[in-house]
Amino acid sequence: MRAGQHARHRARRAIARTGTDPWGPLTLPAFGALGRALSHRDARIFFSASLTAWTGLWMHRIAVMWLAWELTGSAFWVGMVAFCDLAPAVVFSPIAGAVADRMDRVRLTMIAQGVIGAQAGCIALLVATGNIGIEILLVFEVIGGIAASFAQPARQALMPGLVPRADLPAAVAANSLAFNVARFLGPAMAGPMIAFGGVVPALLCNMVAYAIASASLLTMRVDPAHRQGHKPEASLLAETVEGMRYAASHPGIGPILIFAGITAILLRGVQEVLPPYVDRLFGQGAPGLALLTASIGVGALVGGLWVASRGRLEGTTRLAVVGVTLQAGVAAAFVATGNFAFAVLCGALYGACATMHGISVQTLCQSAALTRMRGRTLALWGLITRACPALGALILGTAGELFGMRVPTVVAAALAFLVCIWAVTRMRAWAKELENPQ
Repeated sequence: MRAGQHARHRARRAIARTGTDPWGPLTLPAFGALGRALSHRDARIFFSASLTAWTGLWMHRIAVMWLAWELTGSAFWVGMVAFCDLAPAVVFSPIAGAVADRMDRVRLTMIAQGVIGAQAGCIALLVATGNIGIEILLVFEVIGGIAASFAQPARQALMPGLVPRADLPAAVAANSLAFNVARFLGPAMAGPMIAFGGVVPALLCNMVAYAIASASLLTMRVDPAHRQGHKPEASLLAETVEGMRYAASHPGIGPILIFAGITAILLRGVQEVLPPYVDRLFGQGAPGLALLTASIGVGALVGGLWVASRGRLEGTTRLAVVGVTLQAGVAAAFVATGNFAFAVLCGALYGACATMHGISVQTLCQSAALTRMRGRTLALWGLITRACPALGALILGTAGELFGMRVPTVVAAALAFLVCIWAVTRMRAWAKELENPQ
């Protein structure tokens, strides 16, 4: 408590001395700050709601992937399901960021999460009545993807209103950890559920989870300065374009987002089309899919805890690059074996590397972006985390039908490694802009 007060006093003195934006550049706290971030009532409600919703989300993802595989037996259509869920971010994430920067973010989050819950309920009803087809499933996944594109920047932009400035980087890490705990819990619950009761119970769990998460937002007391975006300064389109120009012209944010986007296309598609790997390479069913997905979640959780424990912003750019480099090697090793136990181990390492990269990039963007641009900057990060894996899944699923799953995965990993070599040559210049923002 006293350490937190001292940190806030130092921050206030720095603000008074420099005249900088009080929610401007951030510093990464020590691991103990995770406890301080979670000591705030509204933060606990927020992260509990996040954990609940994301657990339902991962149950939903396992269910729809397996449903697509059962309906078609095609890696292409499994990739299309992932594509339809994630690709709407290409169009809607930049717009959603501008919307989140100009309206009540709690209300926007509740509306978007309500749509996601309704979408899950509709799919469950169609499956239960025998009226589902792959085309209908794709339509509903597009609807859910659009809603998620609006929920992401609105939720992320609320965090500065839940914790003191000194605890914000820890809150970012805690948010990522909640996602990765859910990535373990969701598949662990969905696998046996699907094996014994089909996909309908898992889909209904997602509907209930999002209803609970939305209702919990009503109990939060968010700082009005961070709950309500700024008054419109121009048209929605103009503000959307302004946000994209800001990120593109920033000497640190632009390059790190481009690097993250390219490598996400090449590597992140693997976890979006797991059923063909599980079935064709390892001869496993739905429980095997759940185990592999859960192993990725466990690895991501461990990797996230390690990043949070570093206690400094310095070196975060290097970590973002090294994480992807290691992930490329793990992805190649994953398909080089027919041993499922080794594949599960690779899944855990894959998750750890992906989370090291993801938390690092998000923290750097939170730190370097101007306050008035933070929602739009985070929306672009959301676009990368959703649209790029979608494109990668579509490419990988299509190539998998033609060449099998091993060769396309190895080629993608090799290309990602080449991109990482380029990033290493630019890493110091990026770090200068991202880790020491003016």
